Amino acid sequence: MSTVELKKSIIDYLSYIDDPSFLTRIKEVLASKVNGVEVYYLSEFQKERVYKAEDELASGLTLSNDDLVKEIDQWLADK
Repeated sequence: MSTVELKKSIIDYLSYIDDPSFLTRIKEVLASKVNGVEVYYLSEFQKERVYKAEDELASGLTLSNDDLVKEIDQWLADK
């Protein structure tokens, strides 16, 4: 089957699908292929962690890299 025939066949199949969730996923896959960008999906836990980190950053609850290295070194020394 040629590329043109495959495309037509896919379009024909899509015309029968009424599931918005499924069609959204297909659109995302196609967009990633066209744009050359891979799509990543975060779990709910990952999203919550990102939101928490953004809140901490906005509140100024950050560590410098040097302080973080010291904290890790201390943690490892205590093990």
